[in-house]
Amino acid sequence: MNAVLFMTAVIFGLMLAEMRHSRHHEAVLRSHGAVEPPGDVYWALAWLYPAAFLAMGVEGAWRAYAAGVTGWRWFGMPSDGSPSWPVAGVLLFVASKGLKYWAIRTLGERWTFRVLIQPGRPLVTTGPYRYVDHPNYIAVVGELVGAAMMLGASVSGPIMIVAFGIALWARMRFETRILRSMARST
Repeated sequence: MNAVLFMTAVIFGLMLAEMRHSRHHEAVLRSHGAVEPPGDVYWALAWLYPAAFLAMGVEGAWRAYAAGVTGWRWFGMPSDGSPSWPVAGVLLFVASKGLKYWAIRTLGERWTFRVLIQPGRPLVTTGPYRYVDHPNYIAVVGELVGAAMMLGASVSGPIMIVAFGIALWARMRFETRILRSMARST
């Protein structure tokens, strides 16, 4: 159970650091005239994202406790030689964070949790944005799936991934519409 609690704490620590980074960028963008278009589903994402990790952490801790698993044995290889879901989850989570941080680095001060538009600035088409439109969102889904795997959240994981996915789909449609209209006006 200790490993599950530790991993959940790491996830929340990273989330808090990202929130601070986003708020700093938001202040910079707003000071340069950026505006937030109406119609975003930001608040749904802002609640569902941490709630998903919390629910998965609670379920994982409960499962580890119920199974009598202590310490880091949760991440051990099964005795039958089958793959370790927690280890695969850690690898997926780390790879997803790598993609997310590549997207953040590419966007620079333009990366925030909110959709903020600065009129006259061209769209970013470098880094991972050269290959896909929303690499950050691909990474976020990878984080959620990886966390569900590493924490052993076989019930809350899929439920929260679907709930977050619905809100994320609405966010992606909103953001794409706003960015396309912005690109046409430049």
